Amino acid sequence: MIKLSVNVNKVATIRNSRGGAMPSVLAAARVCVDRGAPGITVHPRADARHITTADVRAIAAYLAPMKGRIEFNIEGDPRPELIALVRSVKPDQCTLVPVHPGEITSQAGWSAQTPRDTIGRVVADLRSDGIRVSLFVDPEEKPIRWAADVGADRVELYTEPFARAFEKGEPAVRASFATYTRAAELAQSLRLGVNAGHDLDLDNLVAFRRLPHLDEVSIGHALISHALFVGLAQSVREFLDVLAL
Repeated sequence: MIKLSVNVNKVATIRNSRGGAMPSVLAAARVCVDRGAPGITVHPRADARHITTADVRAIAAYLAPMKGRIEFNIEGDPRPELIALVRSVKPDQCTLVPVHPGEITSQAGWSAQTPRDTIGRVVADLRSDGIRVSLFVDPEEKPIRWAADVGADRVELYTEPFARAFEKGEPAVRASFATYTRAAELAQSLRLGVNAGHDLDLDNLVAFRRLPHLDEVSIGHALISHALFVGLAQSVREFLDVLAL
């Protein structure tokens, strides 16, 4: 079964827009786990505009007794302070994501021209601590081969292009899905696990869940947005139901 890792960044965004402690990111993580989500994702950015260091440590402490059952995934760019935080809390997985100045959210995966040594040292350090490493990449041959070359365990396929294709109708969906299928098959042949994320929702996930070798999807914005109308517990349940079919 494809695992769902719920990204709780948006809960922190709402909290930080007002200040104080409400809504609680930790309480949101508890609801997700209680409703059956097998994973929690956070993406602490350098400006702390949503997830903070305190959030990371609180969620890590909460999930620690569930090690092996509920996975903790920390996303982010390989800046020294984030890598130090990751190595101190030791999540199950660290997803390294390129960050561009001024971006609101991730816009692309790692370029295959990224110097191997730059990322390779970080990957090796994380893996030496028993942390699985995933690299955020576009569904293309060169960055997937680059990810294997630098020693990653998995790739996370950037799925916004699929989401945009889904909006255009069936021919575009078929063409885009074929691109992602080739990417997933290549990753599997290189002994890389396959994760996916960005703009997946209850509608396009019905098509995307058929992707071969798909281990995990990370979903935040769509799931939390849907929760505004149906509640967080129900939203998690609906996403899990789609993945179970």
